Amino acid sequence: MVGATLRRTVLFLGLPVTLVLIWWFASAGSTDFTSPPLKTIVDVFPETWLQGRIGRDVVPSLTRLAVGYSVALVAGVALGVVIGSNKVLRGVLEPVLEFLRAIPPAVLVPVLILIVGIGDEMKILVIVSGCVWPILLNTVEGVRGSDEVLGDTCRSYRIGGPLRLRTFVLRSASPQIMTGARQALSIGLILMVISELKAASDGIGYTITQFRQGFQYAEMWSGVIVLGILGVVLALLFRLVERRVLNWYFGIRAAERGPR
Repeated sequence: MVGATLRRTVLFLGLPVTLVLIWWFASAGSTDFTSPPLKTIVDVFPETWLQGRIGRDVVPSLTRLAVGYSVALVAGVALGVVIGSNKVLRGVLEPVLEFLRAIPPAVLVPVLILIVGIGDEMKILVIVSGCVWPILLNTVEGVRGSDEVLGDTCRSYRIGGPLRLRTFVLRSASPQIMTGARQALSIGLILMVISELKAASDGIGYTITQFRQGFQYAEMWSGVIVLGILGVVLALLFRLVERRVLNWYFGIRAAERGPR
């Protein structure tokens, strides 16, 4: 057990630590103003981010991400269940969905500014517009791929309504839904930054832009590191939630593989 845990830890941290060491030594003698040594970036990190900027910039960004991601998750799953359960509706909407999915969310920023202004609503809608598609499409495929025998069994026992939705439809589609939710989380983090690059007064993206325009490149790179740290933390939190939600699924897979 201890050996397996140690091996997983080494595998998890090995590549990031190696990349940081390469960056540290490769940039040690850098005289490029736009690419300062990693040591300089680390030195300015506490003063830049740990003296009020977390509450002023990081928290608003994460709040917008949480709201946008939650809206996309609820809307994507709800619409995905309806579309995936109806073959006629799926055939009618498929061309429209493919057209809308092909529109990059970043190009919607000017349009949304004209419609809803430059407040948090615009930034949240940008996040929703990108996160909803992987969730929606994966939910549709998950519902379509539900076991027909189990579906017939539900009908035979007259299991319908919310009970069928919860115990059969959503449970069968949950591995696909979680796959889409994982993809949407990384997309949401990117769109969170993009939405703050223009017409913003706070947020991580806004702050990084301000540093670049002020030629504070060490501080700018420290903001990039903040985004990387947030990405890792969010991925770990998602993995914990995924393990809890899909505990039954991972148990079945482990049983199918058998003892090692």
